[in-house]
Amino acid sequence: MKIRKSGIHQLYSSNPEEADWVLWGRKVDPLTRRGFLRNSGYAAMAAAVGASIPFAHLMPGGLIPAAFAQSDNEFELPGKDGLVVLNDRPINAETPPWLLDDDITPASRLFVRNNGIPPVADGIDPEAWVLEIGGESCVDPQQFTVAQLKERFQHHTYQLVLECGGNGRSEFNPPAKGNQWSTGAVGCPTWTGVRLRDVLEACGIASDAVYIGYYAADTHLSGDPGKHPISRGVPMRKALEDETLIAWAMNGEPIPLLHGYPLRLVCGGWPASTSGKWLNKVVVRNQVHDGEKMGGSSYRVPCKPVAPGTSVPEEDMCIIEAMPVKSLVTFPRSGLSHPLADPLLVRGHAWAGDVSVVEVQLSIDFGATWIKANLSAPANRLAWQRWQAELLLPQKGYYEIWARAADSDGRSQPMVMPAWNPKGYLNNACHRVAVQAV
Repeated sequence: MKIRKSGIHQLYSSNPEEADWVLWGRKVDPLTRRGFLRNSGYAAMAAAVGASIPFAHLMPGGLIPAAFAQSDNEFELPGKDGLVVLNDRPINAETPPWLLDDDITPASRLFVRNNGIPPVADGIDPEAWVLEIGGESCVDPQQFTVAQLKERFQHHTYQLVLECGGNGRSEFNPPAKGNQWSTGAVGCPTWTGVRLRDVLEACGIASDAVYIGYYAADTHLSGDPGKHPISRGVPMRKALEDETLIAWAMNGEPIPLLHGYPLRLVCGGWPASTSGKWLNKVVVRNQVHDGEKMGGSSYRVPCKPVAPGTSVPEEDMCIIEAMPVKSLVTFPRSGLSHPLADPLLVRGHAWAGDVSVVEVQLSIDFGATWIKANLSAPANRLAWQRWQAELLLPQKGYYEIWARAADSDGRSQPMVMPAWNPKGYLNNACHRVAVQAV
C-alpha cells in the first residue's frame, strides 16, 4: 500500500517496471520492451491523460507518459524567467523546454549550473579584471586585464551550445546521484571575446603541451580559500579551435554574474563544465589537467558499456569530450489540446557536439514510424539548428510527439535510454511531449 501512495515521479524513478504494474497493470515484454496494457490498465492510463491513446499498443514499457514528465514548479531567480530550481547551494536551475524556443537563448532563460559560490559583483571592475596565463607548458607566462585582451586581440562572436553533462539525468534507471536535470540544462546564446588560441600563442605553447586547465574566482562551498569548487580543462585540439573563446559578452551585453561575469571560457559542444566561469587563470599542461572534478567519476563515463547499477573502477572511466547528438521540442508545450482537423506545427532545436545535425525525425506512434522534419543550417559551427514540421493526428486522443536527430557521423538518438553510467551523464534519449487531439 505504501507504494501506491507515492507520487508518479517517485514511482518511475525508483522502479519503472513496477510503476507500470502498480499504476496501469502493464507488463513489459523483455525482448521488445513494449508494454502490454490490460483493459482496465488501458482505461486507467486513458483516464489519467484525459483521452484515448490510439497507439497504446506501441508504447514502450517502464516509461512515464510525457503528460506527467514536465513540472510547472517555478523558482524565482533574479534576472531569470520561469526557471525550475534543482538546488540552491550552489544554485542550479533549468529551463522548461517551451521557454527555449528562441533561436538565440536570452540570458533570462539560460540554465544555471554552479559548483561554488560566485564572487560578489559589487566592487568588480570588469576592465581591470586580471587573467593569468601560465603552466609548465607555457613558454612566456603573462597576465592580461580584460581591457588589454580587448585592445590586443581580435574580437570574435559565435553562437555556441552550452549543455550540462548531466542534462537528462532524471531519466536514468537505476537513478544516478546528482542534480536531477530533465531536459532544460542547455542553451545557445551568442558569445563575444577573443580566441583562446590567440592568447595562448602570444604566450608561447611548448611542444609538449597536451591540455589546458582553468581556475576561477568562485568560492568553495566550505568557504575554504585553499579549495577550488571546480577546475577542469580540455585537450589542446579543443583549446585551439576557432570557436573556443575567452568571452566577456553574452548576446551583446556583459555576461551576467551567474554565468561568469566578467570573464569566462566557452568551449561549445563539450560539457559546460569545461567552460569555466569567473575566469582568472588558464594553465597550459604537459599532462591531462588534474584539477578539481577531473578525476574519479566526475564528468566521466565507463570506457566500455556496463550493466545498469555496475560499480566501475576509476581506471575504467573515460573523460567526456564532445556531447552526443540531441534534439528538443520547444513547441508545443507538453499537454497541449489541439483541434483534430488542424495541422499541428511542431518545432525545436537539435545539436551534436563537435559535428552537425543532418536530420531530425518525428514520431506520433511511440517510434513505430517516423517522418522527416525541415532542418535549418546552424548560424555557425557548434550552434544548434532549428527544425520544424507539420503533423496531422489521425483521430481524437492522447499522443506523444517524439523527436530524434542524427548527426554527420551517422549517429542518432536512442528512442528511450542510452547506455547507463554511474553519474547519469550524456542522456540523449528522444525528447517527448504530450498532445491531445480534440
